[in-house]
Amino acid sequence: MLLLVFLLLTATAYAEKREVHILSTNDMHAALEAMPQLAAIADSLRTLYPNLLVFSAGDNRTGNPLCDQYEIPAYPIVALMNQIGFNGSALGNHEFDANSLPRLIGLSNFRYICANIHTSPESGISCVPYQVFDVEGLKVGVIGSIELSSRGIPDTHPNNLHGVSFTQPMEAVAQYEWLSRECNATILLSHTGYEADVEMAKAFSWLDLIIGGHTHKQLKGNEVVNGILITQNRHKLHRATHITLTVDSGRVVGNQAEYIDVKQFPKKNELVEEVVHYFSDNPAFRRVLAQAEAPFDNDQELAIMVCDAYKDRFNADIAIENHGGVRIEHFPAGDIRVLDVLAMEPFNNNAVELTLTGEELHQLLQSYSRGSIWHFPYMSGLVCELTPDPADPQKLKSFRMLKLNGTKFDMKRTYRVVTNSYVASVSKTLREEQKHDTNVQTSDIIMRYLETQGKVNYQGRRCLLIKNK
Repeated sequence: MLLLVFLLLTATAYAEKREVHILSTNDMHAALEAMPQLAAIADSLRTLYPNLLVFSAGDNRTGNPLCDQYEIPAYPIVALMNQIGFNGSALGNHEFDANSLPRLIGLSNFRYICANIHTSPESGISCVPYQVFDVEGLKVGVIGSIELSSRGIPDTHPNNLHGVSFTQPMEAVAQYEWLSRECNATILLSHTGYEADVEMAKAFSWLDLIIGGHTHKQLKGNEVVNGILITQNRHKLHRATHITLTVDSGRVVGNQAEYIDVKQFPKKNELVEEVVHYFSDNPAFRRVLAQAEAPFDNDQELAIMVCDAYKDRFNADIAIENHGGVRIEHFPAGDIRVLDVLAMEPFNNNAVELTLTGEELHQLLQSYSRGSIWHFPYMSGLVCELTPDPADPQKLKSFRMLKLNGTKFDMKRTYRVVTNSYVASVSKTLREEQKHDTNVQTSDIIMRYLETQGKVNYQGRRCLLIKNK
């Protein structure tokens, strides 16, 4: 009789409409200053939903010197995620920065979830392809995935990937369809970008939710593809997402996403705020290097300044900085501090000298851009006129190099070129004998340049000219 009652009660509970509540972030990039508000949001939701799950879609780190330059790089963001009570995180491409991932995994109270990474013992990286969470008897399966560039690896320095290999995300996720038959809800924790998430939703109707990251796309809450809710926010914790999955008769029958403005949230978790203050107490970062006489209105102006610093340090003809190498989009007039430079260029790259003909330089830029205007590098010492593909303005049809005065560039001449070690490592057209690692960190070069200049003004400077735009 008791067994019959138990079975009847279990069946009744299974048939009831139930809810799974999730708080998700993506691309936090060590926005330590917003963590007290994020913690307060989690606290408020847990008051209503004690079984709240908290996930990150990757790129938790990189972009804040207080975090990047810590004794164990990126430990502060991990410590705060532990304090808030994250349940899991995707691997983002920036998780591999600075070779501290193995140590961070050991210090994390949550698992890193990624189905398309393959690790060897020498890598020291321990993660799982999926994880199943119990939410009051409901099984929630979470699969992870990370983007791969055209080089077959995530967008990070290749030297950070010793002992790991990858398969394509679509291929890896397909292997876990069985999980949807074992679980009441199946989630993809994705760091592959919004367009790739849309393709995943079209391909895998057995998913119930995709929590996305990587492309920093701010969604509005009604993005449903093939019946699958997709979520994603801007980077640096401008917003977080409260997701509600409704489960009926053991399957997800409804979904809703509420986007919450983190930095404007009226409450802060006081304990988390104290931890942030502890990690922020470093007066060396506040040292003023120079004055910006005018605001930097975009990352191109900042990147040209970085390239000028490279050129000045090594008396080069041309300097190149990858798009994405400068992590600040704009900067106000006023003091430029050590903290600002380390936030601008957080990757601990070295400067690399190259000796290239104009034709070899053209090949380098073409190879690195990968046919994308967005990927085209920044530079000083020349300008590039880019012609978009008429069918897709984001694709690069062709480009030509020009002197700073707009006249024809000499393609036969040999030039002294300086770039960072990331560009030198991933560029397929460069031969090893063409590269000379200076063993000087690019951030040190920028700081020295600013101290020498005293005042800088790059407003209106352009190195990329978009034709017919």
